[in-house]
Amino acid sequence: MDSSAPEPGADDDLIGRLESGRREFLALVDPLRPQLHRYCARMTGSIADGEDVVQETLAAAYYELSQMKSLPQLRPWLFRIAHNRAIDHWRREQMRQSEPLDAALEVADDATREPDQALARQQATRAAISAFLALAPAQRACVVLKDVLEQSLDEIALALDMSVPAVKAALHRGRVALGAGAAAGSAARTPTSPQLQRYASLFNARDWDGVRAQLAADVRVELVSRRKMAGSEAVTYFTNYQGVPGWRLSPAWLDGREVLAVRLGAAERPAYLIALHWRDGRVQTIRDYRYVPYIAAEARFEPAD
Repeated sequence: MDSSAPEPGADDDLIGRLESGRREFLALVDPLRPQLHRYCARMTGSIADGEDVVQETLAAAYYELSQMKSLPQLRPWLFRIAHNRAIDHWRREQMRQSEPLDAALEVADDATREPDQALARQQATRAAISAFLALAPAQRACVVLKDVLEQSLDEIALALDMSVPAVKAALHRGRVALGAGAAAGSAARTPTSPQLQRYASLFNARDWDGVRAQLAADVRVELVSRRKMAGSEAVTYFTNYQGVPGWRLSPAWLDGREVLAVRLGAAERPAYLIALHWRDGRVQTIRDYRYVPYIAAEARFEPAD
């Protein structure tokens, strides 16, 4: 018998150990996921893109961790990875010209330049997610970490690999820019597309044949952070809704994109969202965020007129 041949069941054992390790890692980082998402959403200007960056961050962290001999300081390590991934995403989308982190001006540490801390936090937490895109990356990162997530200047400097004076400078400039953007107001609300409205109506009527008729043959479904399906398997996704009562879909706007807000029972606030992508008049992809509930806490849905 060939001694180099794998033992029967060896592959299954390896897959089981890898899956066990993945679950242990996800349990370890789970308490930080909502904060990572709050950060990434504001760095990318989008609730949905922010979750994509969180997942990229965790995948990169899991790989890096396998190469390490000891566990790093978890919070600054994850935020450093998240920051780099968010900047990469931002640059790929070409939303604006980037400013290197080390380009932040070194302004004097003058207490008279600092706004009231409570006022700054209130301004940052109330600002629309997309409003943070008006800030250069260094400013954006520092404002979110300080005024939204309430990290200390030393923690921010460690996470972003900046000096404390540079953090203070970027924080001051970012607060000024964010305040100016908030004063400009928001865009007028507009109706969502007829095809999205029809999809929601068919879904709410439990007309599954009508819903499936709107799907592309190669439709892809993603239960975000849980499972991906495609083609004929994706059609089984609707059976989950078929067996659960008390939900309804409403067309809405989120971060300037059409989405479906999902409400449960008599609740007025959406519990989560579903995003659709259309091609040639049919649904090409469905992204269902029911398994990442912290997103709904961040989302500011604008009902469609």
